[in-house]
Amino acid sequence: MSHDVHPDAVAELARRAKVVLRKRMRGVRGMVPRSAIAQRSEAIVQRLAAHPWLEGAQVVASFWPIEGRNEVDLRALDPLLRARGVVVAYPAIDPDTNEMTFRDPGDPERMEEAGKGFREPAPGDPTVRPDLILTPCLLVDPRGHRVGYGAGYYDRTLPAFCPPGRAIVIAYDFQVVADVPTSPTDVAGAAIVTDIRAFEAEG
Repeated sequence: MSHDVHPDAVAELARRAKVVLRKRMRGVRGMVPRSAIAQRSEAIVQRLAAHPWLEGAQVVASFWPIEGRNEVDLRALDPLLRARGVVVAYPAIDPDTNEMTFRDPGDPERMEEAGKGFREPAPGDPTVRPDLILTPCLLVDPRGHRVGYGAGYYDRTLPAFCPPGRAIVIAYDFQVVADVPTSPTDVAGAAIVTDIRAFEAEG
């Protein structure tokens, strides 16, 4: 008698596990004091600014922190990169197709919240093709597999850019766990950068 588990059942188990992990980490991250969030974010920005992959990048996709969720704040990285001549882009979600692209707003302070909880470039801002994509998460493991908020924007978008581009998962160090459940549609990052360390993904 076969004991093989149907792939759909495995995917459903992974989905349920992610729901639980997502809820727990949002609770944990939400309890971190704002001052500690600011310090950890500053450390991540400095680690990214010195990262060899960013030193060679021409177009970098960053992200604007979601207000009230204690997300990593990379806003200070933008002027550092632009001073080097790097084009800095941000995610934009098409309201009709729900597809994510990356646009350069010129001045990120011009961006506005468009219903997804984070600020986005205007529809008229130029669409660019990043060679490096900084990817937010709630959890990440050493293989680069991440748990996000569940909308799947990055998992659907990254295959169009990577390769040849590369994705770096950005996290506070307490968000790095031994293993996260994966689904066939998940896309792993090539490296992880936290407030304490930076390393390439395993395997």
